[in-house]
Amino acid sequence: MESARNGAESPLGGRIRKLRQARGMTQKAFADSLGIVQGFLSSIERGRKVPSDTLVIALCRTYGVNVTWLLQGKGAMNAPPDGAGEGAGEGTPLLESVPQGFPEDIPGDVVQGRIVFPGMPQGCYAVLAYGDFMAPTIRDGDMVLFDPARPAAPGEIVLVTNRWGEAILRRYRLKAGELLFSPDNAAYSPFHPDPDTRIIGTVVQVWRNVKL
Repeated sequence: MESARNGAESPLGGRIRKLRQARGMTQKAFADSLGIVQGFLSSIERGRKVPSDTLVIALCRTYGVNVTWLLQGKGAMNAPPDGAGEGAGEGTPLLESVPQGFPEDIPGDVVQGRIVFPGMPQGCYAVLAYGDFMAPTIRDGDMVLFDPARPAAPGEIVLVTNRWGEAILRRYRLKAGELLFSPDNAAYSPFHPDPDTRIIGTVVQVWRNVKL
């Protein structure tokens, strides 16, 4: 992103400073916790630099910050401990896990918060990827946005249930007329669906937390 102009403190930089001070942390300690250098944090707080989207995600995840407050100055600084279901509030729900009754039944305790960024598709949900099954396309800790209403096309990545009913990320493939769910990492094996296999949604975006 481009540097902020004129060196005047931006509203976003001011809120980041306010967050740091509310946590009782020095610039160095706060910067270290986010994997950035102190000078870069100082420039952000003074309005000379603009944080990347991935740094904003890291801030919200690390310190439980309300994304809407951080980006727009609306609402409380801290994210609510228990999220609400779909339709409550703005943004994309970030799910701790995908419940069996999804999307009709989403308990409030599985919604960790709501993510708000420009251009995010409507009707989507977000989860955090784990493991290296889809590496290098999707890495451990990446934030994955998926659309439960969008049909999957061959070659697309989907969120699908495995034999234990857990939601996992795999690529949707057709091979010799047979459906196959394959990892991008060749160290793992693909699998064929069984009668209980369910496609939960199609991946539409991936956000990566990059340490600067």
